[in-house]
Amino acid sequence: MKRERITATTVDEYIAGYPPEVQQLLQQVRTTIREAAPGADEGIGYRIAAYKLNGSPLIYFAGFEKHIGLYPVPVGNPELEADLAGYAAGKGTARFPIGKPIPFDLIRRLVKFRMEDVLARAAAKRAKRK
Repeated sequence: MKRERITATTVDEYIAGYPPEVQQLLQQVRTTIREAAPGADEGIGYRIAAYKLNGSPLIYFAGFEKHIGLYPVPVGNPELEADLAGYAAGKGTARFPIGKPIPFDLIRRLVKFRMEDVLARAAAKRAKRK
């Protein structure tokens, strides 16, 4: 019998759907993102934890059986790309294995880089409209 998956409507519900040891890691990822982007709005998007900044997508994270995924990860920054090399799993995706230390400092840096990108794109749009 196939188990029916319940769609979470909040990040609390999303995290609660995992085993306790994974919940703890997801909560730490959540806290790291919230500290790095205190003005971001938290919610669910694409059925995973999502954060928006001024209405624009900022970052998403998701739990899986063997890893925690973070999306999108920036491209075009050599320093971040070097640090992400061991976690890269395709364009715009990082996978942090469960059972190994999660690089919270790297997650913090990724969120801050994404914030700069989102804010720069918004400023460019505003400038274009004038």
